Amino acid sequence: MRLRALLENDSLGLRLLGGDDELDRTVRGVMTTDLRDPSRYLSGGELVLSGLAWRHAPEDSEPFVQILATAGVAGLAAGEAELGPVPQDLVDACARHRLPLFAVTESVAFATITEHVVRQVSTERAGDLAAVVDRHRRLMSSGPAGGGPDVVLDLLGSDLDLAAWVLSPTGRQIAGPSEGPELPHATAARLAGAHLAAVRAGRRAPHRTTEEGAAYSLFPVGRGTGDPRRTVLSDWLLAVADDTGDWPAERLDLLQGVTQLIAVERDRRDAARAVRRRLAQEVLELVQTGAPPSEIAARLRVAAPVLLPGQGAAPAWQVIVARVEWDEPDPARALDGGAVAQSLLEELLVDPRTSGPDGSDRIAVAHVDGEAVALVPLTGEVPQDDAAEDAAGAHGAADGDAPEHAGTRAGEGLHAEVLLAEAGEPLGRALADDGRLTLGVSAAVHSAEGLRGALEEARHARRVAAARPGAVRAAGHEELASHVLLLPFVPDDVRRAFTARLLDPLREYDRKHRAELVPTLEAFLSSDGSWTRCAGRLHLHVNTLRYRVSRIEQLTGRDLSRLEDKLDFFLALRMS
Repeated sequence: MRLRALLENDSLGLRLLGGDDELDRTVRGVMTTDLRDPSRYLSGGELVLSGLAWRHAPEDSEPFVQILATAGVAGLAAGEAELGPVPQDLVDACARHRLPLFAVTESVAFATITEHVVRQVSTERAGDLAAVVDRHRRLMSSGPAGGGPDVVLDLLGSDLDLAAWVLSPTGRQIAGPSEGPELPHATAARLAGAHLAAVRAGRRAPHRTTEEGAAYSLFPVGRGTGDPRRTVLSDWLLAVADDTGDWPAERLDLLQGVTQLIAVERDRRDAARAVRRRLAQEVLELVQTGAPPSEIAARLRVAAPVLLPGQGAAPAWQVIVARVEWDEPDPARALDGGAVAQSLLEELLVDPRTSGPDGSDRIAVAHVDGEAVALVPLTGEVPQDDAAEDAAGAHGAADGDAPEHAGTRAGEGLHAEVLLAEAGEPLGRALADDGRLTLGVSAAVHSAEGLRGALEEARHARRVAAARPGAVRAAGHEELASHVLLLPFVPDDVRRAFTARLLDPLREYDRKHRAELVPTLEAFLSSDGSWTRCAGRLHLHVNTLRYRVSRIEQLTGRDLSRLEDKLDFFLALRMS
């Protein structure tokens, strides 16, 4: 029952004195009091009736109203039978605390209002309980087995007027109502991030949050007991466009039942991935053990109809490697992140263009030794130089090195930065300050011979990503051609010795003479050794620049006209 309904009932004799913007508040009970501090008897949602016997001076109104507002009461109704019109100081205090205030005419007894509120609330609760029982029956008969989670969400919309969506940990919409508002992906990603942060913090569900002024409540779907790090990156969530803070227990129970139905659908989709996981595991074992290319090719021909139904063999394949690691001081309690990385990589690789009619993806992901390995078929044409490809494949099969993709383009291949572009923020909140996700992507290969090299290439790219700071990092094959990415793998003592030998004389000179030799060196190298461009960038005369470069060469014993010395300085600056 809403406050507005009480005001519209003429028999109750209520006159609104303030709070007309708050009349949609829900009334869950009624209480009559003249205590100065009735907080111990308030639970929130009550209509408080008072004869104002507690008020002896104008300054008494502020603390009384503050107590009611803090307790979350729906409104205050002040009687005029004993003390006459409601005093202005009480009106002002209610306005400051946004508490609706009514005057009760002396011709209406508080008992009349109390009886009406109790009768209405009791009737509504009885009706809600009967409706809950009926909805449970309908949901159980029309759940995922009868049409997927969308059917359940449509029932929530038609029966309870609730807009709800099933989201993945990355914010991808798995299911939503067939009619009603769309949930923007940016909003979904932020909701997923809020949910993941609440789970990691151990807060009790449902998790309540707001996005762009709208209230949402987030329910976990199928979250198991124990360490949340085992499931936080793989479990779905149910996002409801409402604030459950004042919901009755019956309605909360109904939503918990909905999450259980959706969890059944999640288990069904996981079971459907079993065949693809097994195929990926078999191919991975063949590649890692150095099986003949003909045997690997035969296994790929078996996998192709499962991953690309109706399309024959894949024109190209890509390998993606992911690892999830958690800080754990006790090695005995360390989590194996392989299974977590497997579920997460399957989620990241879902593509609506290649999903089956049941929403399942067509990606094969295995996990071994704490890392997940995805075998991704590329359905678009991937131009190649046949001779270069054959050479690259043979090279990869012979010694396990990364394939040399001369003349090869990835076509519709996946790129590392794209995979994590929108998922990075929510995943970072799930990993908090004790977890990391690193991911590496190979180039496309066009034959079984190239898979071994592609696997090594993806693993090396993942190690490059792991050398970078941050909770969520990825690297692709196209970055491995840069010598700069080799720097993170240089031992720290070697890095320090190398940079000290080249840069310490310049730093010491700068400290004593304020000569700015190090900034000059950086500008000179970034200007490709052009005297004019560098002088313009530093706002110096060319002769001054020449003097500084000469001083750099004298202090270090190097010649900046030689390519080798320029490269040494460049690397030293990058490693410093």
